[in-house]
Amino acid sequence: MSTGARPGGTSTARRSDGADPRRWKALTVCLVAGFMTLLDVSIVNVALPSIRAGLHAPQSDLQWVVSGYALTFGLVLVPAGRFGDMRGRRNAFVFGVALFTLASAAAGVAQNSTWLVVARLVQGVAGGVINPQVSGLIQQLFRGAERGRAFGLLGATIGISTAIGPLLGGLLIHLGGGQEGWRLVFYVNVPIGILAVVLAYRYIPHRTREERRRESMDPVGVLLLAAGVVLVLLPLVEGQEWQGGGKWLPPAAGVVVIAAFAGWEHLYGRRRDPVVNLSLFSRRSYALGALIAALYFAGFTAIFFVLTLYLQDGLHYSALAAGLASTPFAAGSAATSVLGGPVVTRFGRPLVVLGLVLVSVGLAATELAVRLVPGPQVAWAIAVPLLVAGLGSGLVISPNQTLTLSEVPVAEAGTAGGVLQTGQRIGTAVGIAGIGSVFFAGVASSHGDYALAFRHALLVTIGFVLVALAVALADVAADRRARRNRAAAR
Repeated sequence: MSTGARPGGTSTARRSDGADPRRWKALTVCLVAGFMTLLDVSIVNVALPSIRAGLHAPQSDLQWVVSGYALTFGLVLVPAGRFGDMRGRRNAFVFGVALFTLASAAAGVAQNSTWLVVARLVQGVAGGVINPQVSGLIQQLFRGAERGRAFGLLGATIGISTAIGPLLGGLLIHLGGGQEGWRLVFYVNVPIGILAVVLAYRYIPHRTREERRRESMDPVGVLLLAAGVVLVLLPLVEGQEWQGGGKWLPPAAGVVVIAAFAGWEHLYGRRRDPVVNLSLFSRRSYALGALIAALYFAGFTAIFFVLTLYLQDGLHYSALAAGLASTPFAAGSAATSVLGGPVVTRFGRPLVVLGLVLVSVGLAATELAVRLVPGPQVAWAIAVPLLVAGLGSGLVISPNQTLTLSEVPVAEAGTAGGVLQTGQRIGTAVGIAGIGSVFFAGVASSHGDYALAFRHALLVTIGFVLVALAVALADVAADRRARRNRAAAR
């Protein structure tokens, strides 16, 4: 075993198997920061009425408080992952956390809605810098079964942060009051961010100058990808604010730009290291896993969006009561995420199939519960179905993430994680836009029947989950064929 010490007395001695002794503490710091950034995707939804009251914000600015974060978050994921792969993940992580903390403080003291929107855009950039470093560091610091356990904890973090956001947001608004409570939603990030920066320098290993790669950042590839992502996401995150058929021209142009990006990466890859190595998608585990993630996130995150609207706008629940309604999903997801990560290496993609089946059954039961109990007691009626869906979700997110990144070289872990999460962000935007449109159209056509609109939105959500299930089943079938072919070749 080699020995050594960092300034300040923290040992950097590695075990005989090469594992960094600080890896679990480093992971804890990463997960706390990742939880903070992903929480801000959903926590703001229940704060919108408080923001409207406190800042007299127009609906267009409220839309950008939510969508601007998602847009800039998705925009920087891949280049930030690339930068971390090349120049070291600790510095990129610390920069992202520091920027996120400052942006959160700025959002908390916002004096008007324009100020708040700008702060949210910066928050999104910071979140996009942080998250690919987390998955990259897991690839870097963990091996074998430990990596599955680490990804299980990451999956639990993703699932819980998204599901518990409305509850925590409702609690903070309840404590702070209807006019100013929304500020606590942002202030809560500040002490967490400061602590994360301090602990990151202590526990996350840094890359020596000799270990840093000197390749170009592939600026043309970065710009093409950024333009493509913006064109695809912009009309989706604008949602109901962008009316008319013209809103679908940018996504079509975005697909063309992304195709040009793929062509550029192919040519650039002949001479130098591209920002996205397209050979990643030649690995079936990565290609199908990324598709499953995008499809699942299209349905998964939209659940809480339409559920919050149904409970707050349709049934006049308080922000806290609406948040409490999502707790069963969060509890179920937490339980199985921690369990699913370590055992996925034993069961493989069939574990994800089981999770998707449970989610589908749970959401179908939720639709039935709302049909039977559409009134104020609906939160109790949907508690058990949402618990079942949450148990399934925990068997989807973390196991799928582990399988998707399992064959990715460590040197490309940040970029691969960035591409995976970009797909998730696009899936989220597509889901919220599509499912949200069905919900709002249902409210309008039924003259305010929120229960009916919510049920229609749930059916679309189930559709996304079933398509993800079909992809997972195709992967299982392909894996079995490959095993039979290998056995026959012996």
